[in-house]
Amino acid sequence: MNEDICVITGVGPGTGSALVRKFSERYRVVMIARSAERLEALLKEVPGAIPFVCDVADPAALQNTIAAILELGTPNVLIHNAVGGGPGDVLSLDPQLLQRNFQINTMALLHLIQAFGPGMIEAGQGAILATGNTAAYRGRTNFASFAPTKAAQRILLESAARLMGPQGIHVAYIAIDSAIDVPWTRKALPDHADDFFAKPTDIASECFHIAHQPRSTWTFDVLIRPFGETW
Repeated sequence: MNEDICVITGVGPGTGSALVRKFSERYRVVMIARSAERLEALLKEVPGAIPFVCDVADPAALQNTIAAILELGTPNVLIHNAVGGGPGDVLSLDPQLLQRNFQINTMALLHLIQAFGPGMIEAGQGAILATGNTAAYRGRTNFASFAPTKAAQRILLESAARLMGPQGIHVAYIAIDSAIDVPWTRKALPDHADDFFAKPTDIASECFHIAHQPRSTWTFDVLIRPFGETW
């Protein structure tokens, strides 16, 4: 068993599961999700993976999970794929929803970087990625609960990139400007062609590529968009 470790949060049925499958080709994957059933199902596909049931919006639960991961060693790759969202404009937005989204999208990422970053720096190598979308760059009417937290997430990562990049840690923000191809998006958008949707396996492959870019050509802002998506 390869003892290089990749930690993936937000292991849902789409991108998160695809990331686990892809990165397990090279790493021992630590997968974090709220659903024990989903993790158990993935274990049948990726027997060497290590599951943790954890709501990353719960600081105490996240710290307990982090402590258990560090007993395995310092991760080589961290992918923060957990996401909090929900529709709502600034006049109707539930403040509690915004607060929860901030805990998931931004604060959980901060806790993970602070926990794993020092070990990566000591090793002189590592990769920290976060998946997001173009809400990080613009505040659309119905994304008031989402855009501010994703923008904060991206800025936090940029700060990490400026600090940790010169110490050998590749930090990147991966914005997915598309509906991801999962059953609920297909049901919600039944009239859209197949070309409109981003495939989770392809997203995972691109994340794998970014995590292993040569040091002479690192990227920070990465925008993934299917050719059928309108800009």
